[in-house]
Amino acid sequence: MAKKIQRGLGRGLGALLGEDVVAEAAQETREARQTRQKAEQKAAGPVDEVRMIPIGQIDPNREQPRRRFDEAALNELAASIRAVGVLQPIIVSPDGERFTIIAGERRYRASRLAELTEIPAIVRDWDNQKRLEAALIENLQRDDLNPLEEAMGVRRLMDEAGLTQEKVAERLGKSRPAVANLLRLLTLPESVKQLVTEGKLSAGHARALVTVDARRQVQLANLTVQQGWSVRQLERICAQPVKEEVKKPRVPRDAQIGELESMARELFGTRVRLDGTTDSGRITLFYYNADDLQRIWDVIEMAREK
Repeated sequence: MAKKIQRGLGRGLGALLGEDVVAEAAQETREARQTRQKAEQKAAGPVDEVRMIPIGQIDPNREQPRRRFDEAALNELAASIRAVGVLQPIIVSPDGERFTIIAGERRYRASRLAELTEIPAIVRDWDNQKRLEAALIENLQRDDLNPLEEAMGVRRLMDEAGLTQEKVAERLGKSRPAVANLLRLLTLPESVKQLVTEGKLSAGHARALVTVDARRQVQLANLTVQQGWSVRQLERICAQPVKEEVKKPRVPRDAQIGELESMARELFGTRVRLDGTTDSGRITLFYYNADDLQRIWDVIEMAREK
């Protein structure tokens, strides 16, 4: 029987191709891999480097759009930082030998309360315009802003960063109509804005009120707080058409009667007419639908309970 010829079985590539050929191929493979990795890194962009920076070298941003920092919430964050450290680096910009905060002032303040000597930070060499835009956007993305703070932040972003409503909406992930509705809150009277700031009126209440004239805004805002109306109730009331009173020549009357009529109109939130004198007469309350009647009923019920 003829013996089979072994054709390189059990021999390595070096034996078959030569060691130099194999080494050269391996080097080419490594170089190709390195070239590919560099290309991928370049396409992905630079990776932010986190540095530990002494807190004493960091200054708050003088253009910080957020003016109120809840003390209790800061103390809670400080306690968390003492336990586990700062989990998300702040962002700073170099300013000579010091650094100015772009984003993360709340973490910075809490870290000082926690008596840290340094804090993780990402350094970005941005100009003042870019810093302002970043600070405004970071604050607008917080979920503890009241609606007026958010509206003022949007207005400032448009005015100082030179952005349109469309650009602001794009950066904040909102629709353009949502941004427009937010800005309308700034047209409310100061007394109504104060109720929103104090949390006595919600954003939904405020959005409903911007649909009526300024005189009714104050009136309905106060009634909403007094009566505890829901947003839906207020929306229904704001949607009701206001019937224009036909002006008729009126006989001069006692000033006290006119003052009482105005007080009753403000109290009941509807048209009121007083006819007569301080000795006798009649008071007429007007209502135009079931909601109006219910509101008058509620006011009278509250007066009875007192």
